[in-house]
Amino acid sequence: MPKFPEYDACTSILVGKNASVDGSTMIGRNEDCKATWPKHFIVHPHKEYKEEQLFKAKENGFSCTLPKVRYKYTATPEWTDKEGLFEEEGINEKGVAMSATESAYSNSYVLGYDPLLEDGISEASIVTVVLPYADSARDAVNRLGEIVSTHGAAESNGILFSDADEVWYFEIGSGHHWVAMKIPDDSYAVVSNRLAIQEIDFTDNDNFAWSKDILAFVNDNKLNKANDGTFNFREIFGTRSESDLYYNNPRVWYGQRMFNPEITQDPEDYDMPFVRKPSKLISVQDAKDFLASHYEGTEFDPVGKGPIESRKRYRPISLAKAQESHVLQIRPNLPIEVSGIHWLSMGVAAQSVFVPFFAGINDTPKEYKIGDMTYDPKSAYWIFKLVGVLLDPHYNHFVDVVGDVQERLNISFQQKINQVDAKATDLDHHELSEYTTKISNECAELAMNSYQNLAYKLIAASTDFSKLNYNTDENL
Repeated sequence: MPKFPEYDACTSILVGKNASVDGSTMIGRNEDCKATWPKHFIVHPHKEYKEEQLFKAKENGFSCTLPKVRYKYTATPEWTDKEGLFEEEGINEKGVAMSATESAYSNSYVLGYDPLLEDGISEASIVTVVLPYADSARDAVNRLGEIVSTHGAAESNGILFSDADEVWYFEIGSGHHWVAMKIPDDSYAVVSNRLAIQEIDFTDNDNFAWSKDILAFVNDNKLNKANDGTFNFREIFGTRSESDLYYNNPRVWYGQRMFNPEITQDPEDYDMPFVRKPSKLISVQDAKDFLASHYEGTEFDPVGKGPIESRKRYRPISLAKAQESHVLQIRPNLPIEVSGIHWLSMGVAAQSVFVPFFAGINDTPKEYKIGDMTYDPKSAYWIFKLVGVLLDPHYNHFVDVVGDVQERLNISFQQKINQVDAKATDLDHHELSEYTTKISNECAELAMNSYQNLAYKLIAASTDFSKLNYNTDENL
């Protein structure tokens, strides 16, 4: 079996509005990196400057000019900015959602002609310089495309965008070349650390976008092996490595198995389609369940009962290296403050819970703005992470206990959302921001209190599993 990457990179889902049960657009991703690496959750206020601002990245020397108006937006930065901001995802005041990035890999042949740039744009900066300045998902695609073409890219990445009408997936394939595809309204996509977009239709500007000279670049350097005139971005720019078989392809297989169970595919297939029409409409709970999944119902579940070689064969979707997970839902026919919900799960999604924060919030709870590498019982990240740590050693004994808490919280969250929706048309923008902040904070407080109480129960119950126990009846 191949050596896997030193870090555990992300898994993403994108859902078009007509593929969802309620007409929502949805984008979501697990931010996977290190077993312990705290995240914060903040709101950047709307700001207007007298002149354009110069952004300079700490991590690699990337810089670009920022517009004079910065929209309010939510973000989940690292606990430290020493290596960059890594704001990762959020929803801005215009109802634009963004998640970045899905790490990907380009083949060495392409990079030999257009290498990645050390001082190009990278994951650490990408949300910060795009999301606060976009009026729509398509506008965000154009802004990022201009940055990559002009300043270059330091990494091959996938970036997710959405608004109330459209969902877009953007992929950086080399130092200056990229493509983007609108997810069909009736379809979904799951992505797992491979360049995923397939055939590009260069006559269809409504559903595709691309770097200006990409066709000439590919043709001049004889990069396209297709003999039928097609342009398959995944085949030209992507990889077919041995690690894809075990690390990447099976996650796409499982996601498509969830939403199209009638289709039989091989988990190691390189050529599974990028987008599919689901056999049933997808709910936000389905999207969250996908990000929290680990091959349940198959022999490959690492905490299941399959053969040990099967349980260790494939990299699961939800795993211990998750820092946070999120689903960014934009619902139809509601004010922007209410229509957008930033569902945020701190730590490992399978063991944590997705808390709803409305896009209109002015601030986040203080517990979500603290936490470093030292355990802190007042930090939201550590509150949820602790339960995962306590669950892991005795997973099969405690998983149902954790599941019961998750279910009760999900019921309560939906009731809170219904409460906000009922009042949405009766409040002005200022009142909506105040009200959504209040309700979002109540949801967060309920979740943190529930998980703190759950941790106390797991600590107490864990003592019965100590190796220093002695059962008199068993030893007579």
